[in-house]
Amino acid sequence: MKFGLFSVNSSVCSFPEVAARTARLAEEAGFESLWAGEHVVLPDPQVPPSPMAPHDRILDPIVSLTFLAAHTRQIRLGTGIIILPQRNPLVLAKQLASLGELSGGRFIFGIGAGYLEPEFRALGIPFEDRGARTDDYLAAMRAIWSQPKPTYNGRFVSFEGVQAYPQCTIPVVVGGHTPAAYRRAIRSANGWYGFALDHTRTAQCLSEIGEELKRSNRPQELGDLEISVTPPWRESLTLERAKQYADLGVHRLIMMPPPYFDESSLIDYVTRIGDMVIGHI
Repeated sequence: MKFGLFSVNSSVCSFPEVAARTARLAEEAGFESLWAGEHVVLPDPQVPPSPMAPHDRILDPIVSLTFLAAHTRQIRLGTGIIILPQRNPLVLAKQLASLGELSGGRFIFGIGAGYLEPEFRALGIPFEDRGARTDDYLAAMRAIWSQPKPTYNGRFVSFEGVQAYPQCTIPVVVGGHTPAAYRRAIRSANGWYGFALDHTRTAQCLSEIGEELKRSNRPQELGDLEISVTPPWRESLTLERAKQYADLGVHRLIMMPPPYFDESSLIDYVTRIGDMVIGHI
């Protein structure tokens, strides 16, 4: 099993010196990856299902991960997730190709369709077609990243007669706990990412994914579907619990520290997981 660390662009890690020290410590402790989430704006006042309060600090994930790439050597860097339909796909493709180049190919592109309607409304993006936009944008990005003569004609984005170098190959992980997210992961991605799932809910989601795999044709070139899960931050990680997730078929646990941690508590958290779990599994 691999281990990731979530929230490297928010809470106490929204301060650059803390983020850099934490990233280096995670790398030394044996973590495989660092993960940054995204909300461009937050509802004020906070309304369900927003997980964050209006004044909670969160930095742009691409900028944050590029910064952390310069402060680490080999740990991977993932978005968990970028809300793809809120982005211009060609601008985002250029940004991520640049991050991939500057990090030495360490980037993992985690995407989601989004779920906060007030955020979409503020950005002028129709909430109702977010799933279709996600599929369209991902296909367009892969075209500009890989085709000798990039051409794409979709519902929301079309282009031809352009180039954007450097091209790249970036692994894609799809987040979400819905049938549409499962289908997107199976048909179009290297992996699936379940966020804030306890052991019971993880088992349920993996059963649903297994049923969807029977109905969907997974492209052979994508290989086996890699499973990443972030347990709830209130759930303490022990070696036994990590093995239980592994027995379900989880390949990567992306740990989320409690949002109220200060730097000292975060350092203790990262060190403890490295010493008590990563070093023994």
